Amino acid sequence: MKKYISKFHYLTQDLRTRSHLEQATIACEAGANWIQYRCLTRPDDELIEEINEIAGLCDDWGTTLILTNHYHLLDKVDAQGVHIEDLNADFKAIRKTIGNDKTLGASATNLRQLMALQNTGVVDYCGYGPFAVTSTKPNNYPLLGFEGYRQLEKHPEITIPVIAVGGIQMQDVDALIKTGVYGIAVSAAVNLAFDAGSALKKFYQKIY
Repeated sequence: MKKYISKFHYLTQDLRTRSHLEQATIACEAGANWIQYRCLTRPDDELIEEINEIAGLCDDWGTTLILTNHYHLLDKVDAQGVHIEDLNADFKAIRKTIGNDKTLGASATNLRQLMALQNTGVVDYCGYGPFAVTSTKPNNYPLLGFEGYRQLEKHPEITIPVIAVGGIQMQDVDALIKTGVYGIAVSAAVNLAFDAGSALKKFYQKIY
């Protein structure tokens, strides 16, 4: 079942100054059509109420809500899918658990992983990165840079939607889109901006 995948993925993050609900509210009001709830600092029982509040907000705005990693909560919250960051996850088992109607995204850091995700036949899109250094999700993976995404043109067999992610700034968007990626994902570039709503609008307008 082919799913709708936005070309612009906005991710909430754990901030001391603004809750995930507040971040999601700013994003919806600024026009985000795809929000990924990424809370990694609290236990599951503390997430459910907040996720459902955000889900209600997203329903009001017609915004897709995706959970980071917490696929086991999908039967308790009203979200449209999950994004799995574990590169070694059993995606076929996760698909069986969540059913065919939910969107399943996954992460990859190189072409081999990207092809492996596509070959599972159950993953709807891939978050591919990191593009640049990122403090939102610290890691030691090689940076792809623009050239890393241009390599995709040499592999026409890759048909899964590829979302560039990791340290993307406003000035990177035009060149990234020209590489042929399906879309981009941002977090800190919006969340840490002086005016988060304005920053999100500018990203969205560049992509759409």
